[in-house]
Amino acid sequence: MVDRRRDALRFEIELTEIAPRVWREIVVPARFSFWDLHVAIQDAMSWQDSHLHSFRGVRISGDDSCWVGIPDEEDWEGLPPTMPGWHVPLLEHFRMPGDVAEYEYDFGDSWLHVVTLTAIERRVKGAPYPCCTGGARACPPEDCGGVPGYAQLLDALLDPHHPEHEEIMAWIPCGWGPETFRAEEVRFDNPGLRWKHAFLC
Repeated sequence: MVDRRRDALRFEIELTEIAPRVWREIVVPARFSFWDLHVAIQDAMSWQDSHLHSFRGVRISGDDSCWVGIPDEEDWEGLPPTMPGWHVPLLEHFRMPGDVAEYEYDFGDSWLHVVTLTAIERRVKGAPYPCCTGGARACPPEDCGGVPGYAQLLDALLDPHHPEHEEIMAWIPCGWGPETFRAEEVRFDNPGLRWKHAFLC
């Protein structure tokens, strides 16, 4: 039986359709909601949380698959309802190692991530949570056009003779590089404060 107060969930998050792969390993409190995990993923991947998101393939208490994220006022025909992430505990879906969900960020660029629970473990007294314990490579810059746009960006960035090289160099964030990632530099925001900023400000 998982102890929501004393246990932690270890996840691997992998951005799909990109090679070499972009991935992170994070450990979060077992009491976290899907909203809390969303914020942790954003921070670990260095996304800016400026677009919509959803977790898909989520099964609550064994029911049919649903989406978890930010509900829309409209019901879209053929799509399952979206449950508010701040109301759904992670343990409703992630019950044992190997449980998986899909996380999409930015419905325009459609960055798809596979989120896999790899372990349930006892929290280390005094250790900060959430924490990032591993990973590789930088996430693509925001609003670069999804997987195809990112491939074109890299072509221009890595070829000094490319006609768009200078333009891309001026556009990408300062210090960004496709291989740049250090787990120890990840800083996590307070998910409650992020929620207040998103919905009350």
